[in-house]
Parts: sequence; C-alpha cells; structure tokens
Amino acid sequence: MPFPPDGPSLTAPTSLPLRGVTVLAVEDSRFASDALRLILTRAGARLRRTETLSAAQVHLACYRPDLVIADLGLPDGRGEDLIAAASARGIPVLAVSGHPEGREAAMDAGAVAFFDKPFPSVAGFLRLVEQLLTGRGPEAEPPLVEVSGGDPIALRDDLTRAAALVEEAADPVYVAGFVRGLARSIGDRALEEAAVAAAGEGGRQQLSAVLAERLTGLQPV
Repeated sequence: MPFPPDGPSLTAPTSLPLRGVTVLAVEDSRFASDALRLILTRAGARLRRTETLSAAQVHLACYRPDLVIADLGLPDGRGEDLIAAASARGIPVLAVSGHPEGREAAMDAGAVAFFDKPFPSVAGFLRLVEQLLTGRGPEAEPPLVEVSGGDPIALRDDLTRAAALVEEAADPVYVAGFVRGLARSIGDRALEEAAVAAAGEGGRQQLSAVLAERLTGLQPV
C-alpha cells in the first residue's frame, strides 16, 4: 500500500491546500501513479502524468508545472537527468524512489527533497509538497485521505508488465528496480528479495516464478 491512511477519509474536504497547483508526476508504476492521483487531486491539485523520461521532456518543453514529482528509475533513462533539466529551469522537483540509496544522487542532481516509497504518511507528504511550493509550513492540517489498499487493477497491470519484462529479458537493472519499488509499495518482502536477486546472475527465473505466483493469487477484478 503506497500511502497508509492517517485517519478516516473525508468525502468533502474543507481544505484544499493545493488548489490551483499543477503537478507533473513522472512515474512508470500504474499502482503508485494512481495513489498520487488520488491524493493530489483530492488536495485540489491539477495532475499531469507521464511514464517515461522522453514524454516528460516533451511535456516540459510545452508546459511549466509548479512541481515535478519524479521517480528515479524510468523505462528509457534515469530520473536524475529529468531532475537536472527541470531544476535548471527553476522548477522544483520532488524525487521519489523505492530505493533509499538513491537519495544522494537525486539531491546532487538538483532535487529539492526526496521521499521514500512507500510514503509513511499522506498528511506528511502533503505538508512537504505545500512547503516546497510556498517556502513555508502549512497554515492548517491537510485533508485526511484514505488510500485503502490501492487500485487492484493497477497492481495487476504492474505485475503483468513486470512478468513480461522478465520474459523479454529486458534490462535487469531496470526490471529489478521496477519490481522492487512495487514490492515496497505493497509490503511484499518476498517479492522485493526476488527483485534484488534478479539484478544478479541466475535470479531472473526466481523472480519470474514469484511474479507468476502473485498474479495467480490476485482476486479477479
């Protein structure tokens, strides 16, 4: 679950701390992207999403978002390249990753902050975004948003994509990073360990088996 609930959800939040803010989220996981959509739009933000480095670069050539949220591992390159390009234009970038060891590289590239996935708190995440955009702390507590378990269809899509990447013998570093981030988001330690092992020799078959098991175990949607 990428964003644990901080309390009961509010169907009609009285505060929209991100009203009028445009956020570009660059995230290749549908599961994580859907959680970002839910949280940011309920806080009043306008959200644009891309899944690749190239699509994000095209977007930034035409539009200027108030904030970029960039995953570090992307299908066609590294998020650090996007961070550097956006930062050079004065656009603040919040780097996110399922790999805490990516913090230093992200900050060196120009990110204004770094957040581990899964995020420990919805409210904490919104407070950070508001602070990054305004330069000051929030004037009031952000609305409580409950994300109960995430989107099962998005999770199935991510697992199916991961299994296909393994079958296609795609870049093992990217595959391991993608699956590890997903595993951390859903709290699946065994899948995370299989993803880490897949970055080395002989781990691809084990990862394929674990992914197949997870897909088989999903409830029909």
